[in-house]
Amino acid sequence: MTHLPSHTAPAAAFSRTARLAAVLAGLALAVWSPGALAAWDLQQLMDTLAQTKSGRATFIEKKHIALLDRPVESSGELLYTAPDRLEKRTLKPKPESMVVNGGELVIERGRQKYQLQLQAYPELAAFIDSIRGTLAGDRGALERSYRLSLEGSAERWTLQLQPLDPKMQAVIQRIRISGVRNQVRGIDIAQADGDSSSMAIEQAAP
Repeated sequence: MTHLPSHTAPAAAFSRTARLAAVLAGLALAVWSPGALAAWDLQQLMDTLAQTKSGRATFIEKKHIALLDRPVESSGELLYTAPDRLEKRTLKPKPESMVVNGGELVIERGRQKYQLQLQAYPELAAFIDSIRGTLAGDRGALERSYRLSLEGSAERWTLQLQPLDPKMQAVIQRIRISGVRNQVRGIDIAQADGDSSSMAIEQAAP
């Protein structure tokens, strides 16, 4: 039987002890860190977002369309009043207003005005509810139409929504909403046809 030199035994023991100490230190940090005391998860994000009852923000939106060489850029402001009123006012390049209030969508472009009942357009309703449901922290509304996955932490998070309905999947591949604490800061949409859009959101001063 071959015996290892005697000096390897202390080295091996030290290595095992060091690994054990590192594991214990990691466990201690996990146990005592604030994040571990209140584990960050989807429900916690929803509860945090639900605390916001109204808000106003500015946005810059870029739409990437395959047939165009450059993205189409627009900007304006967003207004939200819990639980289900959302207004998007586009100021540039042309004024346009979209107001969702309950089950009704009103679009105004110049002198033209369109009124739609969302129940007649289930795919459109599901898309609108992806934004409205996130702002309201309404997990149930989101899970009726999407498979949800959350990444990050309370300080910086990303919520991904993938449509459940095949008809919706034919239009939208995924929606990715990013934020900081209780504020939504970005909305990225990937369409099934390859087009996409990204919206950067900046909270307006009270």
